[in-house]
Amino acid sequence: MTSPTPRRTLLAAAIAVAAGAAAAPAAFGAPAAGRGAASPADGAAPSRPAGPTVRKGVPRVDHHSWTTAADWRSGTARGVTVRTGRRPGVAIAAPAGRTDYTDPHTQKKATWEYAVWTGPVRRLAVPADEIVASWNADTPAGTWIQVELRGTYTDGTATPWYVMGRWAAGDGDIRRTSVDDQSDGRSTVWTDTLAVNGSAGDLRLASYRLRLTLYRAPGGGRTPIVWRLDAMASDIPDRFTVPASTPGLPGGRELEVPRYSQNIHIGQYPEYDNGGEAWCSPTSSQMVIEYWGRKPTEEQLSWVNPEFADPQVCHAARYTFDYQYDGCGNWPFNAAYAATYRDLQSTVTRLGSLNDVEKLIHAGIPVITSQSFLASELTGAGYGTAGHLMCLIGFTADGDIIANDPASDSNPAVRRVYKRREFENIWLRTKRYNASGNEAGGSGGICYLYWPATPAPSQHKVLRELGIV
Repeated sequence: MTSPTPRRTLLAAAIAVAAGAAAAPAAFGAPAAGRGAASPADGAAPSRPAGPTVRKGVPRVDHHSWTTAADWRSGTARGVTVRTGRRPGVAIAAPAGRTDYTDPHTQKKATWEYAVWTGPVRRLAVPADEIVASWNADTPAGTWIQVELRGTYTDGTATPWYVMGRWAAGDGDIRRTSVDDQSDGRSTVWTDTLAVNGSAGDLRLASYRLRLTLYRAPGGGRTPIVWRLDAMASDIPDRFTVPASTPGLPGGRELEVPRYSQNIHIGQYPEYDNGGEAWCSPTSSQMVIEYWGRKPTEEQLSWVNPEFADPQVCHAARYTFDYQYDGCGNWPFNAAYAATYRDLQSTVTRLGSLNDVEKLIHAGIPVITSQSFLASELTGAGYGTAGHLMCLIGFTADGDIIANDPASDSNPAVRRVYKRREFENIWLRTKRYNASGNEAGGSGGICYLYWPATPAPSQHKVLRELGIV
């Protein structure tokens, strides 16, 4: 399998443009520019900004979440109420106003009531060069949400308010979308990742704030509810090779995760990026959702061609699809899709080694990882990719990785065993050489985690140890 050019490969090429001229953030409701000539690779890794400074040292990650009533009350509310209970969240109380939104993908113009929650300033112990936001929300028909982020640089100046996503669980009211062409000349939003431009040298983000805008049709009683809001800020050193880990827990644990092939869907639903290699992210997401005992109902799947196998994978592709990116590989959109299922929560984060994955697997939590590699770099894969998602489900007795790799020609073939050292390096590195011999980016340990709203004590302990809860 050879993936097409990843969405964030545009980053390195665009840095020179971004450094020379500040592009205004996309106006509300204005059509964002297209992706250009590049095609997305589902789950592709973010390219690292090219710059004169080579960063060394250890990865530094600050993951923070807002999930409790106290968390939500720590923010500033305009028309928002905090709902308490088993899953506290924010919802519309009395709208703060009305606004018009023209959907750039349908050209449909509509008026919406809105309310706004603005989070407190999150000061980072270690300045960051990238931030990824993710969220868990319920958006009934006639509602949707917008997530924004504003950073403060280490020189004391601030970014604009960047749109990190306009999202709804369905696609009947708006088309869920990232927003292109957001940059101030020193940082840029690349689909779902805010990155400091390489041309900015040592400049970093010292703090940030998140802002939620909740929308509903005028006069309606429905409201979106946001239960969880996360931001993962990181400064990962540029490196082609990462230190090797040694097994820290006994091997031989393997989780019973359903196996689904993305390749059996090649050519299905061109409007959702045509199946096959473009569906690795929703296919991986669906495997883990079903591991936790959730799946779409027959009614929800009624739109899928009955001749297609595994219709739930088609469903996942449709409802993770980012209409601006024109693909299913938007990381937060996959996490948000998982959290639409009963009593599941999710996040996008970075882990530091396979030892972290071992802890999660031993607690019963699979890990969906993003990586890029040549066919020669991962023994047994049989393909190379500019960006690919797969699900880690266990470890052999010797500490090698057991993965459900959707880049397989049948469901039974999805289970693979990959060499520990090879896999760890391709997943955690931030630099690599592509098939043309040119430098390209790596994900630096990006992963999705999905787990129950009320985790078992052992699961909660590991998630807390890793800074997730």
